[in-house]
Amino acid sequence: MMDTKEEAAFEARKLLQGEYHGILSTHSKDVPGYPFGSVMPYCLDANGCPIIQISTIAQHTKNIEQDSRVSLIVSESDVDDVHTGGRLTWMGDAEKIEESEEVAEHYFNFFPQARNYSNTHGFDFYRIRLVKARFIGGFGKIFWVRNELLCKENPFFGHAGKGMIEHMNEDHVDSMVKYCLAANRIIPEGVSPKMAGVDSEGMHLLLGKKVVRIPFPGNADSAMEVRQQLVAMARAA
Repeated sequence: MMDTKEEAAFEARKLLQGEYHGILSTHSKDVPGYPFGSVMPYCLDANGCPIIQISTIAQHTKNIEQDSRVSLIVSESDVDDVHTGGRLTWMGDAEKIEESEEVAEHYFNFFPQARNYSNTHGFDFYRIRLVKARFIGGFGKIFWVRNELLCKENPFFGHAGKGMIEHMNEDHVDSMVKYCLAANRIIPEGVSPKMAGVDSEGMHLLLGKKVVRIPFPGNADSAMEVRQQLVAMARAA
């Protein structure tokens, strides 16, 4: 039960981390005054803001170039009734990421198929810097979430977590299988889990082309604490 804005922010961040696509709404350049919606994969940057990769020729990119004010709606996907599920409206400013090498590698861990998109068209990375967020956790659970509670820094973003991710993918695939089974995550036949990202509250695994979220039992703010969480999870599985 969410009684405080702190609890709502936790649930909103949990939703944002647990999904990996939403609806991006931009201001239409061709039909002024109307919103333009696009399905958009995303992952989070070092400060907890969504990162998107968009084509230079796409309509939503042209819209952003004219007006950078956007919103990203993320909704809970695994529910029978959408009204009972969580949904988050993240309103912010889309800004092009100029120094994007570290961001690109992080994004491609989540969406490896996107690595080749630039072979067809030009693509750029943008972050959506938060202005205000609205979270609905079900009937009557409606909150404007404070930015500082929703955005949480990831100490293991990019190069900081690269060694951990490579180590897990090279030496601990069996443990990741255990994590998936314990979390009731279905692993497709012939697919081995691959770690895509890690943060202080959990990890993202890639099962084929599907991204899944596995939370830690507790917070981990250092590499040693991440290791302790992973070992405890493997023993409990």
